Formats: sequence, structure tokens, C-alpha cells
Amino acid sequence: MKPHRVVVLAMDGVLPFELGIPHRIFGRPKDAQGRHLYEVVTCSIRPPGPVRTDADFDVQVEHGPEALATADTVIVPASYELGPVFEQGVLTGELAAALAHIRPGTRLASICTGVYVLAAAGLLDGRPATTHWADSDRLQRLFPQIRVDPDVLFIDDGDVLTSAGVAAGIDLCLHMVRRDHGTAVATEVARRTVVPPHRDGGQAQYIHRPVPDPQQSTTTSARAWALGRLHEPIQLRDMAAQEAMSVRTFTRRFREEAGVSPGQWLTQQRVERARHLLESTDLSVDQVAHDAGFGTAQSMRQHLQSALGVTPTAYRRTFRAGVPVHQGLS
Repeated sequence: MKPHRVVVLAMDGVLPFELGIPHRIFGRPKDAQGRHLYEVVTCSIRPPGPVRTDADFDVQVEHGPEALATADTVIVPASYELGPVFEQGVLTGELAAALAHIRPGTRLASICTGVYVLAAAGLLDGRPATTHWADSDRLQRLFPQIRVDPDVLFIDDGDVLTSAGVAAGIDLCLHMVRRDHGTAVATEVARRTVVPPHRDGGQAQYIHRPVPDPQQSTTTSARAWALGRLHEPIQLRDMAAQEAMSVRTFTRRFREEAGVSPGQWLTQQRVERARHLLESTDLSVDQVAHDAGFGTAQSMRQHLQSALGVTPTAYRRTFRAGVPVHQGLS
């Protein structure tokens, strides 16, 4: 099996944390024979040599822009020295020449303000995208043709993916591993990296707001209560009752803390539960739908189709335990 080649584009001013995320996440997964599922290399827009970071050290990059032509996936981390890309929304000649090496059909992803590179190249026109919440308004003004969503941790638009700031790059890379190889592989990578395999909510929970009264309850207990009974019908009033709040107050507090509404959160948790059961058990689709709280197979089919773009049967066929772990890898 030929490993999926991930090429990370390091530009002057790159943030070392974001630069290291793809190597950490994609460098871990292996197949049943112990072979790496991904090959990760770093390249510059210039010939091999040092690249400045935003820290007090440079990084020595061993590959020039020609490496982009070998990529199955290209990832653009954040940089604080994007110049006209960030200020005017246009590529430099050097960066445009580098990006021209990318083959049609290559999967593209950005971490944080790396999205400006994809946007300036016209690769996000008419698409949804996200970035760090502090830069989302500016991104929208500079590129009005992009549908900027400031509330999510990442957006998967098929062959182009974008993430919010800093650690959201971890969420994005784990998602790509999950998409390529299923929940079990991504969860093992997350476990070894000591991060959650999936974070609830979006960026809203990280935006600064006045500190709430410490005597006031949060919605943590309600979420734990709901997770223990996903297979049952769960009413909003029942979740609010766990925190002794009115439905209105609970809904507002929940959205502030989780970044999504209680109903959206419940659907997300049920989709994750269904994915786990489809991958790890022989339960029928009807039983999985019941145990995940969707009630009927038709309801689950609609929700998985919306969230994942596949039917339950197709998802199980791709990621069922025992299927070679490299199946589905492009």
C-alpha cells in the first residue's frame, strides 16, 4: 500500500504549533501490518533552506515547492507574515508559482489564518469556510464571495477543508483521519496525543464574554444526563430540569457554553453513537437507530446522510471493524 502523502506548506512567519500538528496527527496511524498510512513532508515556497517562524528560531525545511506536486493532501498552517495575502487578498508571485504545482483533485486544508492563502488563490469562492473567530469578520470583508462561518471548529467541504484557530487544527486533522479510516483509528491517534477525539460545539464557547456568576449552574450535568440515555426520547424541558432552569435560560446558557443549541448537540452525539455502533457491532441498522436514539432507520439514514454524506450501510461497509484499515484511502 502506498501511504497517503500529506505536504505541509511552511511560509515565513509560520506558527510552530500549527506547523507541527499535521506531523503529530498524520504521523501516528498505521495499518494492521504496522505500515504508516500517511507520509508527511514539509515544504517551502522557495528552495530548501531555513524558514522564519513567529518564535525565536527558524526551521530548516528540506523540500522546495516542487513537493506540492506529489501531495494527496496539502495543508497550509497559519503565518503572521502573509503580507499582501492577508492585507489585500492577493497572492505574491512567489506563492502563486508554488501553488501552481498542486495537482487538480488534491485535497486542500488550512489551519487558522492559512485560510487566507486558499482564499486569495480563489479556491474558496462560493464555498463555506472558517478561521479564527477574531479574524472571521475581516475574512468575510476581504472575500465576500466566501460563506464565512465564525462559529464552527472546522468545515469539511469535500476536497477543501478549513479550521478555526490554533488547536482547532488538531480537530481538523483528526477529522480527516476519521474520514479516511474511521472512528477507531482517529480515536487511537487522539488517545496517544492525549486530546479528545471529538470536541463538542464550536468557537462560540471560546469567545471572551463577561465571567458568569460562579453561583450559577452550568449545563454540564444536563449533558452528562443526556449522554447516559441517548437511546431514549429526550425533551428540552427534561434537560433544563437537570439544572433547575427554565427552558429559555437553559437554552441560552447551553448555547453560550457549547456553541450549539441543545437539539443540535443531541443530534451530534447521536450521530457519533451511531457511527461507533456501525463500526464496532453487528447490530442491525434498525437496532443501531434505536440505540442511538433516532427511533427509526429512516430517521438515522437522513441524519447520517446530512452529517456524513453516506448512508448507514455504506458507512458500515467502509469502516466496519475487520475491514482493512486502509480501505477508502485516496
